[in-house]
Amino acid sequence: MNVLDLARPEIRALTPYSSARMEARGGAVLLNANESAWPPTGDTGIGCNRYPEPQPPELVAALARLYGVREAQLLVGRGSDEAIDLLMRAFCRAGHDAIVIQPPTFGMYAVSAHIQGAEVITVPLGADFALDVEATLAAVTPAVKLVFVCTPNNPTGTQVPRRDLERLAQGLAGRALLVVDEAYVEFADEAGMADALDRFEHLVVLRTLSKAWALAGARVGCLLGHPDVVALLRRIMAPYPLPRPSVAAALLALSGWGQTNARAHLMVVRNERARVGAALARMDGVHAVLPSQANFLTVRFADASDAFARLSAAGIVVRDVRRYPGLEDALRITIGTPQQNDGVLAALRGPVAEVLA
Repeated sequence: MNVLDLARPEIRALTPYSSARMEARGGAVLLNANESAWPPTGDTGIGCNRYPEPQPPELVAALARLYGVREAQLLVGRGSDEAIDLLMRAFCRAGHDAIVIQPPTFGMYAVSAHIQGAEVITVPLGADFALDVEATLAAVTPAVKLVFVCTPNNPTGTQVPRRDLERLAQGLAGRALLVVDEAYVEFADEAGMADALDRFEHLVVLRTLSKAWALAGARVGCLLGHPDVVALLRRIMAPYPLPRPSVAAALLALSGWGQTNARAHLMVVRNERARVGAALARMDGVHAVLPSQANFLTVRFADASDAFARLSAAGIVVRDVRRYPGLEDALRITIGTPQQNDGVLAALRGPVAEVLA
């Protein structure tokens, strides 16, 4: 089976929109897109009066080098969220097809599926939040087109071992796409799955510059996959997904200077994750600190409401994840600067009255 056999036939047959920028090859005077001839005030040379390239060549090349893939295997867009939505629209027919997820996990998989009208089949993670490969494969019906795996997982921080991902990929061959969301993989001990793309044509890997590369506000991410999948998704992607300022910010972050800074911050986060996790584990009122391979710690409290109140009183905002199955007593705390982390520990050590004093 060709991987595109899993896609919606009407999407495969679709004639994509041809944007003015795609047709502007070799021209020096651009009068084909009804743009302003003058840049906006304060443009500083970015050229925001002109539409951006649909897939900026310099950025695509930089990301392909970073992830060790061919440019034809990469689609850049507005964070991982856009890639999730594109996959859903390209492969899932409303009222017919389905996806598989393993809760507790990133909520956008289910939200995007529901918007598309696709069924969501859940295979809960184990008591230790480990993925059950056999149960996941057993849940795959002929209607399932996408199987999502978040690793390291949000909101638990657990990483799926490489051997389990490969077993899952082998079991899904010819049946469904395996979508491995690696938004947090830069913080993990084990590398990602990009090097397996040539072995599994139905494997898709999601990466983002929002976390380790500090570009959450720029909204830049990418999908890595088979060239045919990339080409199919380009058919339904918005004509100009990435604003010029976002592209400029991404290129600076991926420069030699930018990579040096990012890797230094990664080391700080990993060290602080260990320090803060050990300190939290020693606290009265903390039942457990879940092992994490991400840039956050998910913490079980004897009284999560009280812990949330103490942190809020100190002006510290954390994520309340008690709505997730298996995490009814937990808060998710992002690793910040050492000073911010010290503030978290101080707020949790004392009662609300002391925090407010």
